[in-house]
Amino acid sequence: MQNKTLWLKSPAAIFTGNSLNAGNGLVIKGNKVVELVPSGMQPKTSIDRYLDCSNKVITPGLINTHHHFYQTLTRAVPGALNKPLFPWLKYLYQIWKNLDEDMIYTATQLAGLELMMSGASCIADHHYVFPKGLEQGIDIQVEAINSLGCRATLTRGSMSLGESDGGLPPDSVIQSEDIILQDSQRLISKYHDNSEDGFIQIALAPCSPFSVSTSLMQDTAQLAKQNNVMLHTHLAETEDENNFCIRQYKMRPLDYLEHCNWLGDKTWLAHGIHFNQDEIKRLGQAKVGIAHCPSSNMLLASGICPTVELETAGCNIGLAVDGSASNDSSNMIQEVRQSLLQQRLRYGAEVITAERVLGYATSGSAAVLQRPSIGKFAIGMQADLALFSLDELRFSGVGSPLDGLITCGAYQVDKLMVAGKWLIENAEHSTVLSRQLMEKHQLLAKKIQNKSIV
Repeated sequence: MQNKTLWLKSPAAIFTGNSLNAGNGLVIKGNKVVELVPSGMQPKTSIDRYLDCSNKVITPGLINTHHHFYQTLTRAVPGALNKPLFPWLKYLYQIWKNLDEDMIYTATQLAGLELMMSGASCIADHHYVFPKGLEQGIDIQVEAINSLGCRATLTRGSMSLGESDGGLPPDSVIQSEDIILQDSQRLISKYHDNSEDGFIQIALAPCSPFSVSTSLMQDTAQLAKQNNVMLHTHLAETEDENNFCIRQYKMRPLDYLEHCNWLGDKTWLAHGIHFNQDEIKRLGQAKVGIAHCPSSNMLLASGICPTVELETAGCNIGLAVDGSASNDSSNMIQEVRQSLLQQRLRYGAEVITAERVLGYATSGSAAVLQRPSIGKFAIGMQADLALFSLDELRFSGVGSPLDGLITCGAYQVDKLMVAGKWLIENAEHSTVLSRQLMEKHQLLAKKIQNKSIV
């Protein structure tokens, strides 16, 4: 079957992620795109099979650039509702400190499946909570992701400053710097695949400037450079964070980042809201990537990411759902709509179009994660793609199928292909049973939420 050619024929609309014309669909062979068929044309390639896409919209597989999979276990927890970031974190840390291996596997699997069901073919996670017994947490995540078949950039997160040292997290979830660095190297050596069609990639990701020491930030940057892997952290999410950095380090977050040797094109930042104009210019000059998280930023009332200024300055902008405790959803195609609506409040309807925000979720995200073989359609690119059916009440009456996909609120993919293989068909995964997974996840969520909060 891998040598057979498949024509995705006559889509209602197709978003290529670039300016190429593929109005009459794509031809797939093996794990790659081998032809884009312009409107009104027939394939030049010999076709073995075709799929009628006349009532479907085709996009590159969506790419999520920031998440915390374990947080699917703590959605809409009463004690954390209606709180800004710092109080929200302090409450939930007392629950998250009870994570175990079964929980991290199941939460990773469920979050991954939820993202895939919403059109994501490549997903990123930022896991930084390592209570006793969860030292192999990233290994467990790799196993869970492999069961789903999608691509993932898994970050080895870290926290080394607990409450006793002035940090936010309880001491029970932090680790020593030696252990963090040793495990980071182990994971890179064992799992990181930087090949063109690589599935699992590893990045290094101290949680935030207020949960690790300066020395760990600097040593992590050095380790990442030695291994040619990426760096990731939260930055400038709230004004409280900015004020914390000024009090703690006598400098603003971006100055602190530069002080720690992080300001470069192998770094991407979650949120990136509260930067001044000079900082935006410096970020662009350094080619730093930004994971734009509109739903989370609105739910926690953190602010609005200045995407257009950052992009104009030279930053790559990717899209992200963020953790499910600060979004309560892991739906990528809905996050595209959220970005459209939120960013129009800042920049207006003529600037923020469906094409622009779909670009954030595809080619932009691919650039942020430095995965050049995905995120758009061109000859030789990986065959990662999503098919969305327009056969729903919400789309009845649509004049522009591509715009309608976003404005009418698509929420579920009809088919999802990764590396030329259909993993989702008829809104069901090829091997993972969503009902059984959800039942197990629900039990584990109740277990962790019911543990006493000390």
